[in-house]
Amino acid sequence: MQAQRKRFIGGNWKSNNTLAKSLELVDSVVNKLEFDNLDVVVSPVSLHIVPVQQAIKNNVQVALQNIGHKGFGAFTGELSFEHVKDLKINWVILGHSERRRTPEISESEEFIANKAVLAINNGLSVIFCIGETIQEMEAKETQAVLEKQLKPLVDQVKDWSKVVIAYEPVWAIGTGKTATPEYAEEVHANIRKLLPDQSIRILYGGSVTKDNAAVLIGQPNIDGFLVGGASLKEDFIHIVNACK
Repeated sequence: MQAQRKRFIGGNWKSNNTLAKSLELVDSVVNKLEFDNLDVVVSPVSLHIVPVQQAIKNNVQVALQNIGHKGFGAFTGELSFEHVKDLKINWVILGHSERRRTPEISESEEFIANKAVLAINNGLSVIFCIGETIQEMEAKETQAVLEKQLKPLVDQVKDWSKVVIAYEPVWAIGTGKTATPEYAEEVHANIRKLLPDQSIRILYGGSVTKDNAAVLIGQPNIDGFLVGGASLKEDFIHIVNACK
């Protein structure tokens, strides 16, 4: 039952904002959030994560938008789990379609899962993103695609208390198109069948707004949201309030 799973709302700021804008967003939105029985996380660019973390005055946590595939070492440009833990950051987003599907990046299912397992085994928690393209959806391949993306993770993870799954249909990210509540619920229910633990939280992401949040969160298998554009404005307050 959904009541047994604590709701979770994430705000992915992606590659947006100057530092001044990020701190303004903390002041005008993040610090105005009031909640008790929720987990709320925001994810600024890595350069801003420390000042953002220091500026937050409530229980909102911060998440890194990516992490390296190794620990300390000769990996120029990478951030390791040691760096993240050193700053007392608990969350990292992995598997976002903008890293899976962008040709210049093209992270594979195995590579993403291996990063996730490394992070989890070293005490971090992971928001693990999965999702299908419009072509895959129209070809009725959604379940096969999601299973392929999840399998390397399911095969390796032992501690599922450190994993949140975010279902983000690629065709709905930043497009203004949102899955119907019925479609989103059906996919979430099917994802749950692929997971070894029914207490694992599954989020919906894809053009979540203050207008559709309430009806989406009302679905039995939707445990929260991973929000993109709407997390950069006051709409995020309304979305969090809809999940209380």
